[in-house]
Amino acid sequence: MRMKAYPQEEVCKARVLVSSFIRAGEDVEKVIEKAAERGELTELVLMVIWNRLDVARRDDEKDAIRSLDLLYRRVETEILRSEATPAMRLLDELLNIHDGSDDDKWLKACRKHMIENFPREDPFTMVFPPGFDMEKHDGQIKLPPQDDDVLLRVDFVREVDELLKEVEAEQEKSKLHTGYDPESVATMLKQQEKLRTIRQVEALLELAATLKW
Repeated sequence: MRMKAYPQEEVCKARVLVSSFIRAGEDVEKVIEKAAERGELTELVLMVIWNRLDVARRDDEKDAIRSLDLLYRRVETEILRSEATPAMRLLDELLNIHDGSDDDKWLKACRKHMIENFPREDPFTMVFPPGFDMEKHDGQIKLPPQDDDVLLRVDFVREVDELLKEVEAEQEKSKLHTGYDPESVATMLKQQEKLRTIRQVEALLELAATLKW
């Protein structure tokens, strides 16, 4: 990745930021999140990490390669999250609720989270605020202000369904390669992890599509 197109001052700032990630140690998650809140995570920051990773690969520094690869993916994820739609941000939150053990417990927690996030869909509660009593109300009825950040359940279902179709199309293009060399085994394990995530997303889609209040 080339950085010549960027002003030297921006490149220096990006390098300082990446150095702060590397020095943060166990606190790297917090440092990355704070940088994201300040709007400091950019494509240039990814370029700086990638260049460091490239140098580590040339020098065959295995520990540095592993650490920088994880850092690159973590920063990339944070950038994608900040650019994501409300539906994709909610999907990410729901997937992160899973602790890797009990699927039923996870789905119950996801159902609760969905109910808290999606507005009720019956016509009355969509238009009038909670506690509104039509019989006791006198005078003109003022509609509540529209909130652009409100995520409707139907929009979540539509976006997740579209995402799954795109992912499934990609899966068809990249069938598993058989073999027992280290590279093939690593590819197979990554593919299995991706398939597990796809199954989880499918379960969330079904839950959202059939959600009852």
